[in-house]
Amino acid sequence: MSGIFGAYSKTGKPVLEEVYLGLYALQHRGQECAGIAWSEGGRIAAAKGMGLLHNAIEQQCLTQKNAPCAIGHVRYTPLPGSQLHNVLPIGANYARGAVAVSHDGLITNLKELTAQLEKQGAIFQSSTDSEAILHLMAHKSHMQPLDALIDSLRKVKGSYAVIVLLNGALVAARDPWGFKPLVIGKKDEDYYAASESCALDIVGAKLLRDVEPGEMIVIDERGMRSLKIHHECFRGMRCSFEYVYTARPDSIIDGRSVYEARKEMGRLLAEQAPCPEADITAGMPDSGTIAAVGYAERSNIPLEMGVVRNRYVGRTFIQPTQKVRDLGVKIKLNPISEVFNNKKAVVIDDSIVRGTTAERVVSMIRDSGASQVHLRIASPPVVHPCRYGIDTRKEETLAAVRMTLPELCKKVGADSLEYLSEENLTAAIGLQEDQICTACFTGKYLDEKDLKAGE
Repeated sequence: MSGIFGAYSKTGKPVLEEVYLGLYALQHRGQECAGIAWSEGGRIAAAKGMGLLHNAIEQQCLTQKNAPCAIGHVRYTPLPGSQLHNVLPIGANYARGAVAVSHDGLITNLKELTAQLEKQGAIFQSSTDSEAILHLMAHKSHMQPLDALIDSLRKVKGSYAVIVLLNGALVAARDPWGFKPLVIGKKDEDYYAASESCALDIVGAKLLRDVEPGEMIVIDERGMRSLKIHHECFRGMRCSFEYVYTARPDSIIDGRSVYEARKEMGRLLAEQAPCPEADITAGMPDSGTIAAVGYAERSNIPLEMGVVRNRYVGRTFIQPTQKVRDLGVKIKLNPISEVFNNKKAVVIDDSIVRGTTAERVVSMIRDSGASQVHLRIASPPVVHPCRYGIDTRKEETLAAVRMTLPELCKKVGADSLEYLSEENLTAAIGLQEDQICTACFTGKYLDEKDLKAGE
């Protein structure tokens, strides 16, 4: 899981600081490393580091650069991939010029591509799937760079939203399904590409539109133009977990407000799984808070901000180890005793993946004096790993796989536990059922033959 951002100024204005700010707005998509790449003297230059953005890259050093086009990346990387040589963007200088790639997603045929490229003489310097794109381009040096990029992306299977720095041009592309979000913005004569619209807001840009599934947007001195990577007709298949957890609530993805989607999840959850005995509604910060607003609104159970989040702690789901996640929960969340004391509480959370957060939160709320704790989850049970870029790890690590609903309820210490249905999740997101990927909830993974569905 990653956050990507790119900027291009037609007037030649330096954009590195704006890329830095854009990455700040996307920090929730990756906390382990960050990088920015730009063209300098016809070659790729970069600033990279481990940790949060402000630790990884010194903002002041960027003010001394005059790059009018640049791309950036923040990343969550499962161990053992969390190493400096794996920090994106990854860049190279090949026969056709300078190229750098920022990638959000997961190339599912990476093993096959890597083996093929190594037989052809490629030497890989990292374990990132993004590097395969560079090698594919290098082996098409007889092509124009843009054509080589298109040809390379056609060979890639899986999910990707990519922003590419290509000989001074900014290129944004999305896989044929549109798994990963990618938007285009504009401010005066400056263009931007970003994982989410919230990153456009921070630089004062207006959201123009989403990059369509299977589309490539090229931005250069001529302006902006659209190309089709694939000739097939694709219906699109957006990641439902973006609306449940991943994206910021102030983002708009494929025309749907994440805030409104989460609020509707809470409303429908209140109808499906009421808790009339509860005195208060409380949401788990931050991704469960908005669903709690919808639940309280529909159930008429008063909403209380009963759990305070420490803003200096990152997202526990995207921490690399269980030990770190456990410590993160302890210091990230703290219930307010005055809110819960002698109260029956219905607590709304976005999801249960491994069960770590749920168990500790219920325990903390009980310790704060709550007489009952009823847990309501604004998504279906996560029972399958994601194959397209959300690290839910192996199936046997998922709480809903390891335990039945009564067993899980007992394990986390709740008085009751209920999930939002798959049908209501789809209704809350507001896209057609066949335009939403729910594989982590249903196990219905996409097959390559499905790519032509809708022709």
